[in-house]
Amino acid sequence: MQAMPSDPDSSLEARARVASARRVVVKVGTNVIMRDDGAVALSRVYGIIESVATLRKAGKDVLIVSSGAVGLGAQRLALAKKPARLALKQACAAVGQSRLMAVYEEGFEKLGLVTAQILLTEDDFTNRARYLNLSATLAKLLELGVVPILNENDPVSTQELEAPDEAGRPRVFGDNDRLSALVMSKMDADLLVILSDVDGLYTANPARDPLARLIPVVPAITPAVTAYAEGGGARGRGGMKTKLEAARIATASGGLAVIASGRQPNVLDRLFAGEEIGTVFLPGSGLDGKRRWIAFSSALSGRVVVNDGAKAALLERKASLLPAGIVRLEGTFAAGEVVGIADASGLEFARGIVNYGHEDAAKLLGRPSGETARLLAGKKRDALITRDNIVFEP
Repeated sequence: MQAMPSDPDSSLEARARVASARRVVVKVGTNVIMRDDGAVALSRVYGIIESVATLRKAGKDVLIVSSGAVGLGAQRLALAKKPARLALKQACAAVGQSRLMAVYEEGFEKLGLVTAQILLTEDDFTNRARYLNLSATLAKLLELGVVPILNENDPVSTQELEAPDEAGRPRVFGDNDRLSALVMSKMDADLLVILSDVDGLYTANPARDPLARLIPVVPAITPAVTAYAEGGGARGRGGMKTKLEAARIATASGGLAVIASGRQPNVLDRLFAGEEIGTVFLPGSGLDGKRRWIAFSSALSGRVVVNDGAKAALLERKASLLPAGIVRLEGTFAAGEVVGIADASGLEFARGIVNYGHEDAAKLLGRPSGETARLLAGKKRDALITRDNIVFEP
């Protein structure tokens, strides 16, 4: 299938930046791990392992986020179809995770590399202390020459296995695409490579539209770009929509992202040789570490609705959020937790860390800043959220 026309110089520069990345997160999808008949695609996985070993020998740090535990467990338990009930999914994950890790461990061991299994729950990201500890552990493993292999701890965590809640709010990570982007962001990696069973981002679903064209380079993830996304596949939980969200996190963190087919032979070798395969997403300006956590890794404990004047002050002057501009509070939150910031129409345009819990914030609602000390028995912070702790939606 012919790719969309692109600026050759821009495409060459993007591919050169991919090839020069020094720290890389590789996400391997279920449809890469498994064959169409449900068995493990050993030759394909070993090919990826060999490519990662080559990257390590070239001095690059590589972390792997791997799906496939549920699928491998379902195959081992001889299930006829993808499990639907949560308990069965968790049972499949418990059976399949050890099988998945055994494949990686055996393959890397033959090439003289040590692996480490890291199983994560959502609390490892939403809790700031655990979030910081995670990066220290991963950094030490990389320093020791180890290849970390990460996955969500599905047997005890339901966040990835369940759909978004009834209000449609997304999980901190509801799939391994997003998890890989959070790991990439946390580890200050230069590049996120998402390997799936698709060649990249197309202008339409190539299985349904013969005129669909592959997009080689995406300078920015705009609404027009996100309109190309569709849902997940038969075995995997994600789809192009979740891959674009992962790319958005990666590029907002100042890194590159690539979506490519892990079913293509030597896909990683070819990417790092500068070959034009897959879709490259170019980086944005990048957020600092704390702002990344606020923007992507923290769970929202509630929401603050503001009036038009407060919204303008936040967006145009990058001001702190003062009580006078707050219309109402939603949910229950404590001081130091992250809340969404929405306008009067309900559109959430930012999020931030609150200085006061819900009960104290309710006392300040709509009040002038000078009354804080009187209303809260000597507390002196006038702002509910200070400007340094506010991140705006990209």
